[in-house]
Amino acid sequence: MVGMVESFVDTYNDLFIDQRDPRVDGWLFMSSPWPTLFICISYVLLVKVIGPWYMKDRPPFQLRNLLVFYNAAQVIFSTWLFYEIGMSGWFTHYSFRCQPVDYSDSPSAIRMTHASWWYYFSKFTEFFDTFFFVLHKKFEHVSTLHVIHHGCMPLSVWFGVKFTPGGHSTFFGFINTFVHIVMYVYYMLSAMGPQYRRYIWWKKYLTNFQMIQFIMIFGHAFQLCFTECNYPRAFMWWIGGHAVMFFFLFSEFYINAYIKGAARVKALAMESSFLAKANGHTNGSIQNGYSKVSNGHLNGHMNGKANGIANGYTNGHANGHANGSINSNGAATQESNGHIRQASESSLNVRMRRLVCMNVDSTMD
Repeated sequence: MVGMVESFVDTYNDLFIDQRDPRVDGWLFMSSPWPTLFICISYVLLVKVIGPWYMKDRPPFQLRNLLVFYNAAQVIFSTWLFYEIGMSGWFTHYSFRCQPVDYSDSPSAIRMTHASWWYYFSKFTEFFDTFFFVLHKKFEHVSTLHVIHHGCMPLSVWFGVKFTPGGHSTFFGFINTFVHIVMYVYYMLSAMGPQYRRYIWWKKYLTNFQMIQFIMIFGHAFQLCFTECNYPRAFMWWIGGHAVMFFFLFSEFYINAYIKGAARVKALAMESSFLAKANGHTNGSIQNGYSKVSNGHLNGHMNGKANGIANGYTNGHANGHANGSINSNGAATQESNGHIRQASESSLNVRMRRLVCMNVDSTMD
């Protein structure tokens, strides 16, 4: 047991003391990986456990102005890092085919070393992306992909700064800072309010852009498998392996969000359209049926009334005319045609008087 401990200590000292780059001795968090590991673990606990527990019964914070300022600062910071890493080597004298680490104290080598450390430090500032999601209670954004990506990056970059602050693997930081310029521009416009949403229609392509960067990074790293280069192969596998892992994680996110998600949205839209048409047909049939019944009832009532009046008038007029003719001939009843009945009685008296030779005029007086 004692021998195993001694072997572990010797290996640790050889790795973190003998193999280190002495130019970064005394720099913040560069003495050992434990402070960085502790910060990364604390980050995971904060965003997955403590933060959601704290915000459980609280309303979301309104941080629009702070978010705009933060994202603008990240755009400036990422632009400066991209420029520094580029001017330290990738814009000037670095080879994209094979670039050994320059451990000298030349101005360009020292500049690249400082740029590498600031790139490492930027991985901590990016924790605030997740902190703001938690304070806004947008827990759906605090995904496994998001937490893994942000949680392991500081420790991953720490090894690069500790042992190889320059050379072939800094291509990773060079490309990544450029992607972050674009990414934080998107976040800044999104935080500025709904009136700027029309300028960020390219959100889907931002994920494509991130996936392309990982292809470029692991392609650039693994090319060393086919060429001789005075660069530590362990970091080739370290950087290339991270790029492959993130490529598949981002691919899974892209498929779920933009392919399967779009299919689900389309299916829901078709289902909603079908239900809307079905409801419209049913409601139209019911409403039209009710209208037809109502109209039938109303028309029947109105037509019946009109027909009754018209028929009553016609029938009354016809009946009256017929009754009058009949009564004038002495066939009407006493209740309905008294006046005509009197005339009939007079005609009868006239005829009787004529039969007895009586003067009609004297009788009529």
